[in-house]
Amino acid sequence: MTAAASPYLRIGGEPVVRAIVDRFYDLLETDPVYADLRALHAADLAPVRHGLTLFLSGWLGGPRAWFDRGQCVMSLHRAFPITPALADQWATAMTCAIAGDDDMDPAIGDAMAQALGHMARGMINFGLEGGAAA
Repeated sequence: MTAAASPYLRIGGEPVVRAIVDRFYDLLETDPVYADLRALHAADLAPVRHGLTLFLSGWLGGPRAWFDRGQCVMSLHRAFPITPALADQWATAMTCAIAGDDDMDPAIGDAMAQALGHMARGMINFGLEGGAAA
């Protein structure tokens, strides 16, 4: 019996993941709806584009370079004041970025968007000391 292909392989690998990430950050840079979310990021988005591409690749079952660094995505975001509105902006922008791939299997795209939205909302911390949620 052969193991099922990972979601990473099923969607087309790194080029598709990179395209999703590029659409996501392009939205943040161009759509005023995401201005508050964009404001949390450094002026140069190249490093975070690269990092999110690595993270999503590993998260989807592809190369695990991001995870091999031993970082925790939740811990990395504790320093930022993530409100429910910002988490919703992130989830909405990611959903739009995923939906922008016309060749994506809708079931995979919907599952990705739902799981990533759940993750974004799990990072809500209101910017409190130590990242504790209220």
